[in-house]
Amino acid sequence: MRLLFKILLFTVIIIFIVIQFFQPEKNQSSDSENLIFKHEQIPDSVQQILKNACFDCHTNNTKYLWYHRIMPVSWMINKHIIEGKDELNFSDWGKLDNYDKIGALEDMRQELEQKTMPIKQYVWMHKEAKLTDSDRAAIIAWIDKKGGELVNSSNEK
Repeated sequence: MRLLFKILLFTVIIIFIVIQFFQPEKNQSSDSENLIFKHEQIPDSVQQILKNACFDCHTNNTKYLWYHRIMPVSWMINKHIIEGKDELNFSDWGKLDNYDKIGALEDMRQELEQKTMPIKQYVWMHKEAKLTDSDRAAIIAWIDKKGGELVNSSNEK
């Protein structure tokens, strides 16, 4: 029984070491031409909230910490980033037409109201990403203002 346990432990350690060599591609890009901040007037306070709570998963430029290099944690984080960018990518904001922007803003508002974003696992490791009620209200106020502008400009066309 002891020998079986040692063999199993050794096998697990070897597998853990081997999988460290299979890192996912990093989500980092120097291209910021279509970043939301270059296309929208957003109050500095809201910009900071978005940077702290949203940008690691919803842009093309994630800030990686030490634990991002450990497998299988890195795979899990990469999966969250891919899913987040599929839902909303602030790095592609400039490429969206007004209707897609309106839809994205509505989705953001809904996520904020339901308090489903940012996800709990992210907030556990990034305390600065925890949104207060006033943070949520500030973002929603900007969303409402920007959404109204987009609706009015789409109606004029």
